[in-house]
Amino acid sequence: MSVRGSGSGFAWPYWLPLRSDLRGISPYGAPQIEEAISLNTNENPYSLPSEVVKAITERISEVAKNLNRYPDRDATVLREKLATYISASTGVEVTAENIWAANGSNEILQTIFLACGGATSLALGFTPSYSVHPLIAQLTRTPWFAGTRDENFGIDIAAAKALIKEKSPKIVIVTTPNNPSGTLTSIEDIKELAHAAGKVDALLVVDEAYAEFSTEASALTLVEEFPHVVVVRTMSKAFAFAGARVGYFIAHPAMVNAALITRLPYHLSSLTQAAAEVALDHHELLIGEIPTLVSERERIRAAITEVGFTAEDSAANFILFKGFAGDSNTAWQFFLDRGILIRDNGLRGFLRVTVGTPVENDQFIAALRELAQ
Repeated sequence: MSVRGSGSGFAWPYWLPLRSDLRGISPYGAPQIEEAISLNTNENPYSLPSEVVKAITERISEVAKNLNRYPDRDATVLREKLATYISASTGVEVTAENIWAANGSNEILQTIFLACGGATSLALGFTPSYSVHPLIAQLTRTPWFAGTRDENFGIDIAAAKALIKEKSPKIVIVTTPNNPSGTLTSIEDIKELAHAAGKVDALLVVDEAYAEFSTEASALTLVEEFPHVVVVRTMSKAFAFAGARVGYFIAHPAMVNAALITRLPYHLSSLTQAAAEVALDHHELLIGEIPTLVSERERIRAAITEVGFTAEDSAANFILFKGFAGDSNTAWQFFLDRGILIRDNGLRGFLRVTVGTPVENDQFIAALRELAQ
């Protein structure tokens, strides 16, 4: 028997009753090439400190004794520890009743769309932004409308408020720092969008996957005044915890109750919960590399500018840049030929590079200078 995966050009067999609206979709993903330096998926390049690895290993060895039992389906301890971390890091006091956790922020977003989206509930975003947002909308049969960003990847707030009034969506989603651009939407502008969303009884979902790399105040500071604001975060980036797959949202308890309806039963394994709990106990160690990553981000940005290319402002752990001769795919291949894997997001004339270790960044900068010659 021959089994092939799906992708562009794949002919689905006649016997598979796949939904017609999914037949033209390619799976989301980025290239994974073992031999290359991976600067394409916005991971934290630093391995976990040995003492954290040891603590996680010891904790999991205990949990493994009870793997014949289902995990805590409400992830109570994990949510309590997330609440402690968020309260301390943002200055906004929250409890486990304000937190929901899942397998990465993507499942968090899907849980929100399952609860508040659907065929009669429009979702509105501002593109270019995280490409998974419209994909989740389609998978949950939620109509999607793409508002636009300006040439600097900012949101025209007056135009956005008018669009929200016109379209009357049920979900408005904003990514800040934005992916793939790294640009910020200020807390003042988020507040304006919260006002507009409230007038049409919509959720304002603020995707803050890269918040720890930014100095901007979190949209969480708005939740008390605007209970329809939902803040989505992840442990994948700043915590160097991408392999564990833990995302979460912070919101009014009513949103958590809605998530309890649409979550899958026992969706977070006992092993995942245990590892994440230990990581949160050691959060100061895990996020300790952030100042280095921010410093390296600015070093890369300066190097891009020095060779004559243009780098977008970034408050994340990556930089979007342009100005190279030829198309983006040719430039992408140039870096790959030198053992460096960066990201072509499909934005004409742009490429995106994740901040790596200083040694990895040196190699990227050397290739960058060669490309500019």
